[in-house]
Amino acid sequence: MHIDSHFDSGNIDVVEILPGNRANLRIKKDAGDEHMQWFYFRVDGVRDQACTLRILNAGQASYPKAWDGYRVCTSVDRQTWTRVDTKFDDGILTIEHRPQGQMQWYAYFAPHTHEQHLELLSECQLSSLVTIDRLGATVDGRDLHRLVVGEGTLQFWVIARQHPGESMASWWMEGFLARLLDPDDAIARRLREMVTVHVVPHMNPDGAIRGHLRCNAAGANLNREWETPTIKRSPEVFFTLEAMDISGVDFCLDVHGDEELPYNFLSGAEGIDGYDTSRLPHLCEVFSTAYERANPDLQREHGYPVDAPGTANMTMCTNAVAARFQCPAYTLEMPFKDNANAPDPVFGWSPERSAHLGASGVDALVHLAQAFTDAE
Repeated sequence: MHIDSHFDSGNIDVVEILPGNRANLRIKKDAGDEHMQWFYFRVDGVRDQACTLRILNAGQASYPKAWDGYRVCTSVDRQTWTRVDTKFDDGILTIEHRPQGQMQWYAYFAPHTHEQHLELLSECQLSSLVTIDRLGATVDGRDLHRLVVGEGTLQFWVIARQHPGESMASWWMEGFLARLLDPDDAIARRLREMVTVHVVPHMNPDGAIRGHLRCNAAGANLNREWETPTIKRSPEVFFTLEAMDISGVDFCLDVHGDEELPYNFLSGAEGIDGYDTSRLPHLCEVFSTAYERANPDLQREHGYPVDAPGTANMTMCTNAVAARFQCPAYTLEMPFKDNANAPDPVFGWSPERSAHLGASGVDALVHLAQAFTDAE
């Protein structure tokens, strides 16, 4: 048995390989040594042999409760990812599996690597409906790209992957952009007429390549940098916010994944000053209702507690942007586990379902745009 993670988005340390195809492993921490939970590694040489893989420091992860009910993702071809029963006991995450291939990959969620991100950008630029520009450079010097679609007066921003381990956000983007750029989709065409959509599909490419859960190369949690971002610590947020100031923002959607809750849900900016006395509750209700109607994988019963008025964490994107531009804003969360309301025992919550949820976002944005028009 050989175990390796020296590839794009890989993360694991091999403590020891023992007789009987057993291995003790540890997840490596993000830069800054505060967070860890994402893992992605390959096992070689034990095809059709029973293996036991133990992640010894799982109990020290950023969200240890997330392991309850969790099932690991695995693949032979890195195209189709299925789930394997996984046990968490005494702080150790144990995977017992018989690899189907000479090389078998295991990951916290189906990865969406930096190469896949570049392929997505390359495909999108072939469309005459989009322009792509470079907002700036990340800590490690990688490009931070924005896609601009549509010609309407409303300015909608959609960003994803502030937390690099939340790869379902990139799969969401695959579905969203494919539909947004579909010249034959009447809903997408209507959205492009009413709105200029600014899309930053990957806010944290450095962290993704490094195999981080939440942080960029400087150890910054980007979704805690929106109050006072700096070029040195959080250039990804600094340059995005700079571009938002130039365009203005009428709506912002920040796409994420949640480790613990087995649901898709929205989290709003109810805690910012003046939220209840503005038009924001109505516009947010329009968007959330339309999104739930467009895709039943989204629900509004389960989610985060709603902040009391005046208690919002202003370092977070949704709160900071809603307050700065007095606009509706939401964080979208998808599960690492499964959608408990519609479980899939083979795939769990998957790249495909993430992409479908992304495509459905176009429907919700059209309804929101219409609500703006009706209010004029």
